Amino acid sequence: MKPIVIIAAVSLEIELLEKALENSGRVTAGGYEYVEGTIGKVRIVVCTGGAGKVNAAAATAVMIDRYLPQLVINTGCAGAYSSSGLSIGNLFVASEEVLADEGVVVSDGWKDLRYMNLPSIAQGGLSCYNVLPLSRHSSEKAMQLADNYGVFLMRGRSATVSTCSGTYHYGVELSQRWNALIENMEGAAVAQVCLRCGIDCLEIRGISNLVEERDLKMWNIPRAVEAAQRFVLKYIEEMDRPDVAPIPKATPEIEA
Repeated sequence: MKPIVIIAAVSLEIELLEKALENSGRVTAGGYEYVEGTIGKVRIVVCTGGAGKVNAAAATAVMIDRYLPQLVINTGCAGAYSSSGLSIGNLFVASEEVLADEGVVVSDGWKDLRYMNLPSIAQGGLSCYNVLPLSRHSSEKAMQLADNYGVFLMRGRSATVSTCSGTYHYGVELSQRWNALIENMEGAAVAQVCLRCGIDCLEIRGISNLVEERDLKMWNIPRAVEAAQRFVLKYIEEMDRPDVAPIPKATPEIEA
């Protein structure tokens, strides 16, 4: 069976997952050190790619090229926009990712990739600009799992940024521009590489902070990443059940 690849930005976001692996060993390839192992009968590869879109895209490409996984799971923490209804410690699954600050500034303000006529992906009938779909099947499976276990999990659009929102007003601007609920630094990059390669992508994040005036004393990253990892473990354990069908090949929707 093809493995599941799990990608996060920093080691804190995957340490529980690594500890859960059986028959594990460290491997170095393509400039990345990562861990291979199993959970039940499911082969797992866990990779710390580094922060930001460039690191995330490179790590995803290396893992897909080496393993051709059945699924890529991107996990870690995120900030929730004020209008999202999310709180610190809540869980979020992305239905879509947005390249939220890819574009151009002109005399009348910021414009997106569609304005520039520069699609982020244009291949085989798939055309995406700033908005990138993730696997609907995988996110629906996550929602069903959360419902079965009584876990609060919100699904919606996530904004990926290179410049994080360090003020309340900038967070409001981005959330309203894209109708996004949370903000992160890697998700769209992982999703974009997966789309290009025809690999399903699932993004599970724990909320570490609210997007407001930046104050690290108000954040709780350990709580957020623990919640995300424990849910990912439940998701994988569910896949190990013999009555659970394999995830089908990705069938992305074309951006409107």
